[in-house]
Amino acid sequence: IAEWTIEQVEQALSRPLPNGMLKQLPKKNKRTGETVYLDYIPWHTVNRILSKYAPGWQGRVVRTEQIGDELVLTFALTIPTADGEVTREATGSEKLDCGSYGETAANAESQAFRRAAARFGLGLYLYDK
Repeated sequence: IAEWTIEQVEQALSRPLPNGMLKQLPKKNKRTGETVYLDYIPWHTVNRILSKYAPGWQGRVVRTEQIGDELVLTFALTIPTADGEVTREATGSEKLDCGSYGETAANAESQAFRRAAARFGLGLYLYDK
């Protein structure tokens, strides 16, 4: 049985993370052509953080569809709290021919999982940059 309220879970997850837990993703600025580096939290780190601050969390893919040349996936993350179970959903997408590290569905799920966790506050401050 969960002891923390949803407010307490969100407060714990919203704290800034040590830089050592973050990775950087190079992105090309479409306007200037300059390469910028975006901080992100790897999915396995999200998993560990949720297990520590939201024990009993559950996640599942609730929808998968192809839109144009992309796979779009919706992920539902449920966290048990003293207030009851709280679920938040988010989407992730990846080109069908991603041409990058990993596999299309796994990359889309990782993105959706991380975004669903951000809806509880985890790493949300990273989107401010």
